Amino acid sequence: MNSLAKSVRSFWKEEEGLGTLEIILIIAVVIIIALLFKDWIIELIERLMGKADDEADKIFS
Repeated sequence: MNSLAKSVRSFWKEEEGLGTLEIILIIAVVIIIALLFKDWIIELIERLMGKADDEADKIFS
């Protein structure tokens, strides 16, 4: 039982996987923010693409 407790403590103190955990948490936060502002982001992109299309029509006309 004592060796199991030592193994658990050493696993808990090990910091190699810390970078992976941080990346996963950052990705999760970005996904949540994107889902919350999905409609606003889509509207913004559509407006920008519409402006780019209008400017391209002016140039090539």
